[in-house]
Amino acid sequence: MKLLFMGPPGAGKGTQARRIAEKYGIPQLSTGDMLRAAVKAGSEIGLKAKAVMESGGLVSDEIVIGIIAARTLEPDCAGGFLLDGFPRTVAQAEALDRMLKERGHAIDHVVDLAADNEALVQRITGRSTCAGCGEGYHREFKKPRQADVCDQCGGQLVQRADDNEETVRNRLSAYQQQTAPLIDYYRRQGNLKSVDGMLPMDQVFSAICAILG
Repeated sequence: MKLLFMGPPGAGKGTQARRIAEKYGIPQLSTGDMLRAAVKAGSEIGLKAKAVMESGGLVSDEIVIGIIAARTLEPDCAGGFLLDGFPRTVAQAEALDRMLKERGHAIDHVVDLAADNEALVQRITGRSTCAGCGEGYHREFKKPRQADVCDQCGGQLVQRADDNEETVRNRLSAYQQQTAPLIDYYRRQGNLKSVDGMLPMDQVFSAICAILG
């Protein structure tokens, strides 16, 4: 089963991807993780990526597709994989489809976690994380018993510098401009299913499982 997860920042895509990957026994593939692994391994394409990254440039779609192509040939991908964070543009989606078609494969399901922008701003700007153990909190939905103190370990709660309203709105705007057109692309292919990403986490998970079967 070859899966692709989409969704704006704060929609819970990463959390649901981890749960689905565990349930179905397939690897969750993040382009960032794959790039770092390829560079560390010193593979031919990893060395190309390293040269671009060290020069301060953006890694090309061709290199990223090459890394995905190599990674998905590894034994743990024999039963499928879940792509998280790629593709981000229609051009990348077309390149991914070409690569898979050469192997006689295709993406089976594209899951779009739909979410309201204003609700996402509230969700993202209200979250904080324990600097000690990494436990997550929210000023509206999951308050600590004592302000700014972790219930689990007593550590200090901190907020990411980019979780402010202006930055969040810019990220959401960029998503709508660059990535949202992918929704139409995959809808035309007939493999897109949307899930309400604003539902409680367990309900979102159940809805995704119902799609995947």
